[in-house]
Amino acid sequence: MIAKSDVEQCRKDMQAFVGKRIKLKSSGGRKRIIVREGVLDNCYPNVFTVLCKKGNNRYEELISYSYVDILTSAVEVAIDANALAQ
Repeated sequence: MIAKSDVEQCRKDMQAFVGKRIKLKSSGGRKRIIVREGVLDNCYPNVFTVLCKKGNNRYEELISYSYVDILTSAVEVAIDANALAQ
């Protein structure tokens, strides 16, 4: 069971990387993995948003994920190594 304090701690951890590049890996079902890269846009009480490039186009899309997705390992988050050095 996921406690409210776990979600709050996850949010605090993610807030430290607002504005940094991150990589998200999630399951697309039927042995399909979805990998997205973008900039962590904002952290809200229950979700966080990521601004991603849509394909090879110039267009961007705003995608939201739940902290519970991270805690249940439905979504894996990797912070860009260059972002950590700054």
